[in-house]
Amino acid sequence: QVQLVESGGGLVQPGGSLNLSCAASGSIFTIYGMGWYRQFLGKQRELVAAITRGGSTNYADSVKGRFTISRDNAKNTVYLQMNSLKPEDTAVYYCNARMTVPATTGLLGYWGQGTQVTVSS
Repeated sequence: QVQLVESGGGLVQPGGSLNLSCAASGSIFTIYGMGWYRQFLGKQRELVAAITRGGSTNYADSVKGRFTISRDNAKNTVYLQMNSLKPEDTAVYYCNARMTVPATTGLLGYWGQGTQVTVSS
């Protein structure tokens, strides 16, 4: 079984910072793309940032210059450093990974359990 476990969410004041982590474990051959998504209350889930295995990144316009995505391939872990947080960043954040696994051809996608980020004074 493959599991993605997130950590690092919580309550922070506007202008503050949080660092989210997501570690994948289980029977995995290779993890390719990884990313972070967020879901506002009553809205569809949307992409925040994505990163390839080689380190190429892509960000939503709303977080450019404030958030940084990174990964440690040896640890099967992806991070999201969030700086200069705003109240409108409040959402549930989910990590995602695309990977190859034993006895299966092609790429499979997995989601973390989600972690709440609340920005409020």
